[in-house]
Order: sequence, then structure tokens, then C-alpha cells
Amino acid sequence: MKEFQNLNQEEQVDLRIVEHLDMQNLPESIQNMLSLAKTEEEKDMLLMATLAAASACVPNLYFRYGPTGKKYYANLQCFILASSASGKGIANQALEMMRVVDEQYPMLIAGDSTLAAWYKALEEQGGIGYMHESEGSVITDIWRNAAANYNTALRKAAEHEAISRNRVKGASEIACPRLSMLLTGTFSQYKALVPSVENGYFSRLLTLVERGSHPFEKSYVTAKSENSAIARQVGHQLLRTCENLMNAPEREWSLTDAQKERLGEKLETEYRTLIDMLGENFHSTVIRMAVQIERIAMVLTAMRMESGECHSPEMEEESRILSGKTDEAIFCKNEDYETAEVIGSKMLMHMAMAYRMIKGDEQETMPEVKGLDQRKVVFDRKAYHEVALFVGTING
Repeated sequence: MKEFQNLNQEEQVDLRIVEHLDMQNLPESIQNMLSLAKTEEEKDMLLMATLAAASACVPNLYFRYGPTGKKYYANLQCFILASSASGKGIANQALEMMRVVDEQYPMLIAGDSTLAAWYKALEEQGGIGYMHESEGSVITDIWRNAAANYNTALRKAAEHEAISRNRVKGASEIACPRLSMLLTGTFSQYKALVPSVENGYFSRLLTLVERGSHPFEKSYVTAKSENSAIARQVGHQLLRTCENLMNAPEREWSLTDAQKERLGEKLETEYRTLIDMLGENFHSTVIRMAVQIERIAMVLTAMRMESGECHSPEMEEESRILSGKTDEAIFCKNEDYETAEVIGSKMLMHMAMAYRMIKGDEQETMPEVKGLDQRKVVFDRKAYHEVALFVGTING
């Protein structure tokens, strides 16, 4: 499927995610969460919010990546970059889901926190936490004078690198921070946290770019109650998964050899074009997307555990999810890898857009959505012409 059409008149790229997924391949809990969304834009935002939140509930699964075999955990950090009245409030259903888990395993960290309060909360929770903030103005006000420090702390948390502080009362360290995060805000709020494409946090923060008007819903009062009930039901499923993993020793999760080869080929072929077009500053984003794809796949694995979807004896040996009572590795189901690959591929396109927005001149603006077809995002020709040429090759 070609991503761009009518290049001589306007550049259009299909950035939708959920509509390109096989819904039958998704864990039942994610299907239930997506049922709360009414538009394709809302589905994409709710999908990423659900994955980011759920990633905090996978405490003792890890995978190894890179030549040194470094340990990575499931934790995803995501920013939904959207305008006002774009429907991004749907992401708050992920917070409703997480409130259930937080009642037994405290992990919520308020976005309206100073860096010291943020560090203390994460430290008290054993380095495991979930930060959810849908009010961009709160983020901007709190981070106005400390954005650089937050940026460094979040970057280290994304890599599970030690975060330390030294105060008059003594020094302390979070040896292996495992922070998941979902933030929503406008471009100016996003740029306060990620001021440049050279900044190391840009390539570690999954960025979903959305813009569209949210239809007025007359039945919003009753819908809110029904939505919260579904979100809390999924939260109870996540709670059981989190509890089982929290009380078990660490176990390694892994892609199969075939999946690893496929991911490597995708990076080497299709993604290489992105680096060639955007420059070496985008190289780290492409490379780190491999880690993000594995994280997403691992979250999908965990979300199947409580429902028993993982333990079917009919599953082929190479992708069977084991019981969790042995030292053997847990392998990714093929459908979960395929889902994660699609999400990662689309998210890379979103991040390419964010890259251009940060790097470009002041005349570059948020892309506008065509009124009659909100599945397609319209790019300013001058600003995005180069992006159109190479993204059109992906999934072509």
C-alpha cells in the first residue's frame, strides 16, 4: 500500500495504526479498551496509552538487546502530541485502568511534581512507576525551569540507567529505574521537554502526532460511566498479571530466531531509507525503535497471561508461552511480533514527522486533517516533501 498519493498536489501519508492491525491478533483486554474509542484517531491514541500504562505492570520480564546483551524491561514512555479538542482525553481511560493496579501496587506518579518529588516517589516504589498527565499546561508550568533535568532523568529511566541525587541529608540512587509514562500536550509543550532532535531523549520517547476535531457527544455523561467500568475491568486483569509477575523471579522473554532475523532485515532495508533522507541524527531513533518494538511485543505477551491465551497446548513449540514456573525463556507469539512490528513502523513515521517539526523552520506547522477523510494526514508541501519521497517506500 503506497503511503503517499498525488505528490504533485499535496503529500498525504496514512499514519493510522489500529486500522492496519488484525484485531483478532490483539489480546482480548486491548480489544476491550479499543471498544471505548469512536474514531480512528481515538483508537490510535488509546492503543498507545494502554500499551504505555500496561508496560508498568510487567515488572519481572526482560529481554536482552545489542552486542552486550543489555537487559531491557517493558517500560514504554510515550507523548501524544495533539492540538486542543483533538480527542486526546480518551487516553485518560488508561489512567482509569491503572488506578485499579495502583490500589494494590502503588506506582502512579503525578505529572504535577517537582523533580525532587518525582524522584522520591519513584524511589519509594522500588524504582517502578507510571506517570500519566493529560494537561499539557501542568507539564509546561512544572517543567519550565527544570525541563533539562527532567529530560536527563527520563532518558536514564528509558535506558534503566541509575539515577542518583546528592542532598544535604545524604545521597541516594535508583539503580534500575523502570518508569512507564503517557503524556499528552501541544507542540510547544512537547518541545519544552524535547528541545532538539540532537537531544538524546528524542529517540527514546515514542511520539504520536495527532490532530483532528473531536465530535460533540450528547451522551457523554452515561458514556463516561460505561467507559470507566470497562477500563477498570481491564485494570483488574492487569492487576492479576502484575501480581503474578511481581511474586515471581525475573524471567527472560525473547523473540524467536526467525523474528529477530525479520526485525534485523526490516531495520537494514526499509528503515535505512529514513536515515539516508533525514540524516544521521535520526539514526538513533531507527535503531532504538527495535527496542521499542520488542517492548511492545513483550507487553502484548504479558497481557495474554491472565486470560490463559498464552498457554494453549496447540501452540507451536517455538512460540509457546511457558507457565512461568521454570527457568526457560518465554518466547513471543508470531501474532504479537507482527502487531508490534506494524505499530513500530507507524510510530517511526510519526517520529519522522515530529523530527521535521522540531528541526524545521518556524513556518512549519502541525499538519492539518482533511475534513472528509480523517484517516489521511495532509502535509505542507514545502516542509514535508522530502519525507514524502522516502516514507512512500515503506509498506509500499
